[in-house]
Amino acid sequence: MAERDDRDFAAFAKAAGPSLRRTAYLMCGDWERAADITQEALIRVYVAWPRLHERGLYAYARRATMSAAVDQGRKRSSREVPTLELVDAVSEDATGRVAERALLLAALADLPARQRACVVLRFYEDLSVEQVADVLGCRTGTVKSQTARGLVALRAAYARHGGDLQVPDQALAATTQEVVP
Repeated sequence: MAERDDRDFAAFAKAAGPSLRRTAYLMCGDWERAADITQEALIRVYVAWPRLHERGLYAYARRATMSAAVDQGRKRSSREVPTLELVDAVSEDATGRVAERALLLAALADLPARQRACVVLRFYEDLSVEQVADVLGCRTGTVKSQTARGLVALRAAYARHGGDLQVPDQALAATTQEVVP
């Protein structure tokens, strides 16, 4: 696999880039920062490119994206948190959904990085517990507990921002049942 060249990497980056950027956006809540995170992740993939196996490329890139997002969150300059003024009026047109999405992104931004990563990978990327554990480099029990805590914290953060997160109680209960043997 070490014989792959730059054209192969360019094709992979073009194919995987948009998905990695969307995931990075959910981690940081800013499209520009998401582009920076994606670029950093692709640099990490490029450095490791000769030793990566074809079947694990996307998993490695996703893990590099999560690591880059967490690393950027640790930098002092990334501690700024934008605020959002919302109107109390609720409408059924598309702008209402945009406001809900902004609320959700603000609530996601309130979560600790590890919980946010678990919630994003489990429910946005639709990965299994085992796949999330592999991406984050931790045990499945950690993923289960961080996901359960993340959902509880997400619901509380969403309420603090003025919303009512409709997470089915059975989904929340199923997540917590996975944590407690």
